[in-house]
Amino acid sequence: MALHWHLLIRIVLAGLLSLLAVLGYALYQSHQLAERNAAEVADGVARQLEAQLLLIDAGLGRGGSFPDFELWKQAGGQAGTCLAYQPETGGTPRSLCYGGKPTARNWPSGFETAYRSLFQPGLPVSRSIRRQDAQFGVLTFAASAETEIAAAWQNVRDLATLSAVTLAAVCALVYWSVRRALRPAQTIVRGLTTLAAGDLAHRLPGFQLDEWRRIGIAVNALAESQQQLLQQRRQLAAKLIQLQEDERRYLARELHDEFGQCLAGINAVASSVRFGAAERAPDLAAEAEQINEIAGGMLQRLRGLLQRLRPAELEQLGLAASLHSAVADWNRLLAGKTAYRLQVAGDCRRLTDQQALALFRIAQECQTNIVKHAAAANVRLALQIDEGRALLQVEDDGVARELPLAGGGLGLLGMRERVAALNGELSLAIAEPHGLRVAVSLPLAPEPEAQ
Repeated sequence: MALHWHLLIRIVLAGLLSLLAVLGYALYQSHQLAERNAAEVADGVARQLEAQLLLIDAGLGRGGSFPDFELWKQAGGQAGTCLAYQPETGGTPRSLCYGGKPTARNWPSGFETAYRSLFQPGLPVSRSIRRQDAQFGVLTFAASAETEIAAAWQNVRDLATLSAVTLAAVCALVYWSVRRALRPAQTIVRGLTTLAAGDLAHRLPGFQLDEWRRIGIAVNALAESQQQLLQQRRQLAAKLIQLQEDERRYLARELHDEFGQCLAGINAVASSVRFGAAERAPDLAAEAEQINEIAGGMLQRLRGLLQRLRPAELEQLGLAASLHSAVADWNRLLAGKTAYRLQVAGDCRRLTDQQALALFRIAQECQTNIVKHAAAANVRLALQIDEGRALLQVEDDGVARELPLAGGGLGLLGMRERVAALNGELSLAIAEPHGLRVAVSLPLAPEPEAQ
C-alpha cells in the first residue's frame, strides 16, 4: 500500500511539473503574440501614413489632415491601444486611443505581479515615418498592460483547465498501468516475508511478465533448495540424536552389568569381612565398614547416573511418570534451595517415543542450567497435550533479566537441535519480574478417527 502512495505522489508531482511547464510556455507565447500584434499594427499604420504622404506629394490629399488615424479606427483597433505621432521638425503631435483599459480585473493580483516582473507588458512600439527617403516623424503604438494581462490570463485559464483535465486523465492511466505492472512486486514481497518467517513450503505463483516470472522462478528454486537443506539437516540431527541415545543406552547397560555388579560384589565382600572380623579383629571390621560405605555411596551415584543416561520410568511408565519422578528427586536433592512444581495436562500417550524422550531431555537440561546459573527459588514445569501440539514450559524466578546470546551454550544448542529434528519450535522469554521462561512446542500427529 505504501508503494502505491509513493507511486501516486510521484506521478502527481510529475504531472504538476508538466502543468507548470505548459503554463509557463503559454504565458511566454501569449506575451510573444502581444508583441507581434503590436508590431504588426505599428507596421500597418506606418505604411498607411507613408501612403498618405505619397498622396499629398502627388496633390491628391490634404496636408492638413495628416496624420489621419481614421482608417485604423474604422478597421477596428484593439481596445486599450493608442497611436501617437511625433513630427520630426515642427508641427503638432497627434494621438488617438481606441477603447479603454479593462475596468473589471478578473485575474489574481499575484498573477499580475508575476506577469509584470517576467515580461514587462505594455511597452510601446515605435516606427519611423519617411518622406522622400528622409525622416519625417515617429509613430508610436502602445497597448495597455492591463489588456495584455487580461488576454494572458484568459489564455492561461483556458489552457490550464484543459491541461489539468488531460494531465489528470494521463496520471490516472499511468498510475493504473504502473500499479498493474508492479502488482507482482507486492506478491513477491509477501512471499519473501513468508519464507523469512520459516514457511519454506510457500511458493510464488507464475507471472505473465517475463521479468517477474524469472524472479518468481529464482525465488521458488531458492526456497526449494533451502527446504531440502533444512529437511536434510533435520534428518541428520535426528540421526545424531538417535545415535547419542543409543550410545547412552549402551553405556548405561555396560555400567549396570559390569561396574554395578562389581560394586555390588565389593559391597557384599566388605559386609562379609565386617561380620566375620567383628570378634577376632575389631580394627579390620571398622575398615570393612568403611569400604562398605564407600561402595554403597558409589553404587548410589551410579544409580543416579544410570537414571540420567537411561530413565527406566520413561520406557516403562511414560513421560508423565518420569517427570514426576525427576521432580521428586530434584526437590529431595535441592531441599531448602529450589522448589519444583509440575503440572501435566492431556494424554501423554499421544507422544511418539522420540518426542517423549526429547521433552524429558529438555526438562533435564533446563534443570541443569537452573542449578548452574539461575539461583532460582521456584521453578514451574507445565506440560500440556492439546489437539495438535505438545507444549512444555519451564519457568524460573532466577536472576536472568535478559535473554542469552544468540549462540548460547552447548545445552541450549542441543535443545534447539532436538526441537528442530522434530519440526518443533523453541522460544525463550524473560519472566516477570525476572527469570527465564523456556517454551517448547512439538506438532502431534492427528488422532485416528474412531471406526
